[in-house]
Amino acid sequence: MFIAKVVGNVWATRKHKELNNYKLLLVKAIDPYAPDKFSGDTALAVDGNVGAGPGDVVLVVDEGGSARKILGNPKSPVRTVICGIVDQVSSKSEVKKYA
Repeated sequence: MFIAKVVGNVWATRKHKELNNYKLLLVKAIDPYAPDKFSGDTALAVDGNVGAGPGDVVLVVDEGGSARKILGNPKSPVRTVICGIVDQVSSKSEVKKYA
């Protein structure tokens, strides 16, 4: 799992039939306390029906078995799924709010 920022939409004229009702988004990992500080590569992620969109800070699962369980479909050809929108992150005395 990692925290990321949604940086774009993906439009597909053809998708695998198991993904027809899902939104595809581009996400990029961030430092939770510095959301403008990106790390790593941009990844394609399926929105697990949480309603995420560009600009949102999200929680991403990057493991196939867990991703398919979130979608509730063992036949889904996925590895990376957005499983939540992050409102805030807190650690010890530091709190970063996003919403």
